[in-house]
Amino acid sequence: MAWTQSDILNALDNCCDSFTFPMLDNGYVYLAATRLSAFRSPEDWHIAIEVFGFSPRAGIPDVNVYHFGSSILRKKRPEDFVTSGAFDNYMANNPFNESDFVYPIEEGDWLDEEFGETVRPGTSIVIRDKKISVPTRDEYRTLGIPLEDSTDVFVYELCRAIAATHRDLVLANEGELRSLVPKDMELILRLDEWNHPDVVDPVRKASNSETFQQIASVLESGDASKYRPSLESNIHWSNWPEGGQL
Repeated sequence: MAWTQSDILNALDNCCDSFTFPMLDNGYVYLAATRLSAFRSPEDWHIAIEVFGFSPRAGIPDVNVYHFGSSILRKKRPEDFVTSGAFDNYMANNPFNESDFVYPIEEGDWLDEEFGETVRPGTSIVIRDKKISVPTRDEYRTLGIPLEDSTDVFVYELCRAIAATHRDLVLANEGELRSLVPKDMELILRLDEWNHPDVVDPVRKASNSETFQQIASVLESGDASKYRPSLESNIHWSNWPEGGQL
């Protein structure tokens, strides 16, 4: 089946309706960085959206890679479910999407054990085998990252700092990113900046977004020049102040 722009947008709207499309102001996640990659083959399409941030419920920063497409290499298997019917139900409710998680930052003594949400000063973190000193309060100020507390630094603030200084380390590497992408698909578009719809509003679905209208056109045609954004990028964490507030 050759997927049209309309088909792709309908599939993405399906994900918006089922709340599996990324909300950058997710109340459970403090946003730090995002990236979008679009892949295609002559017959299929695939979009991967990375969201790096911190959820206190998760305990450690992670990258949630949201995968959407007509073809997805599924990680979930029938044996992961209580019954075959439960697996069938999952697939029926998630025909165009699946999520994967990446943990680029190692656990360590940098994380305050008592509360689990603050950073111990004077410590270091390890990101993909690279040791990095946690920033000083002055360094946060230089990076334009306001600190919520006069004494403690929160983990989400650290995430925003290292995303600003070590972006390539905290986002997924190519192997991680392509773990659910069929091998015959080629990268056609990668975005570090774009205008993301506020899908909390049911009217603002992917099909009403200039960004995803144009991405769908790229995926249908194979012509990356069809992505010609006129709207200002809004994916910086400062544009989504409700994130992590639940």
